[in-house]
Amino acid sequence: MSIASALGLTVNKVRYAVVGAGDISQASLMPGIAHTGNSVLAAIVTDDPVKAEALAKSYGLDQVTNYAGYADLLASGKIDAVYIATPNWRHAEFAVPALAAGIHVLCEKPLEISVDRAREIQDAANRSAAKLMVAYRLHFEPATLDAITRIRAGELGDLTTFTSCFAQMVDPANHRAQNGLLAGPLFDMGPYPINAIRYLFDEEPVAVESAIGTRQPGNDLGDLDDTVAVVLRMPGDRLASFTVSYYANRTDSFTIAGTKGSIHMSPAYGFGQGLEQTRTIGEDQSHETFKATDQFGGELRYFSDCILNNRDPEPDAEEGIADLRVVEGIVEALKTGQRVELPPFTRARRIDPDAQVQTLSAIKKPETVHASNPARGKD
Repeated sequence: MSIASALGLTVNKVRYAVVGAGDISQASLMPGIAHTGNSVLAAIVTDDPVKAEALAKSYGLDQVTNYAGYADLLASGKIDAVYIATPNWRHAEFAVPALAAGIHVLCEKPLEISVDRAREIQDAANRSAAKLMVAYRLHFEPATLDAITRIRAGELGDLTTFTSCFAQMVDPANHRAQNGLLAGPLFDMGPYPINAIRYLFDEEPVAVESAIGTRQPGNDLGDLDDTVAVVLRMPGDRLASFTVSYYANRTDSFTIAGTKGSIHMSPAYGFGQGLEQTRTIGEDQSHETFKATDQFGGELRYFSDCILNNRDPEPDAEEGIADLRVVEGIVEALKTGQRVELPPFTRARRIDPDAQVQTLSAIKKPETVHASNPARGKD
């Protein structure tokens, strides 16, 4: 008997329920499922009846339920895993009961809104035979993994500094502009540079040196700082800084520099286009554009492969907690205006570029239903 059969899976494909049918689910995750070869869309959970009807028809589903029916869906025997794309503060609400029911969980980042709530998910995963992965799609993206490989090979020498700017002009009607700090740029966009700092340095920040939030005069966003700038101290007195914004024109880049060279990536965090590197080693400069990939289908294929072959996925709960540890320190620094020492933390596992790279070709974005891109003027 195969591992898949022993786990009760159907024809070596993992049956997913998508929990939360917003833009990211409809435009990127759902169409990527069929692309994987080892996963199928089996159910959708949404409280929007218009979405439910249209998506059920589009994907040929008979398992579409509202949030009140979630517990019944978990017990139905018709799904093996869930993808959770609800607002950040509702991740534990859906992850914990799924894991308790033996249902695998792929959860969007940040894992939750605090280390304590993320540990609730981690504890549920530890008690369960089911697997948990946090949806860090760049852990499987070729340009990102190439940068990690070059740094580990010593091409940049001893790393000294990192800087990043990540911004988008958010539509005031989007929920991100209506739920304060917890849906603002720090929690929504901050995990990208924070995670990049951690996987490029291969170490954990030890302190938040400074964090400043600001609101541009006359902006029509909600009660939140539309721009946040942060400086982190890394082991060895090295510095990493980033700015995230809901009020600047779209930009998406980072530069990691060492004693021998640097890598500048722009775009660095996005999807739908190929990410690009400009590498400077000594006086020699080169540029490479990597082929666009289906980042959502790729991470899903990796997770399904872990389920089918009983392997533990790399971006696990500990990875999510590692980022939230930094986010919590930044929140404290924003409140106090003071330097914040971060509690000691050791990551037990790091990215394995050779084992994790995914190269599914990019997909065409489908029409969405009652869901819009958060950026102003985007469909």
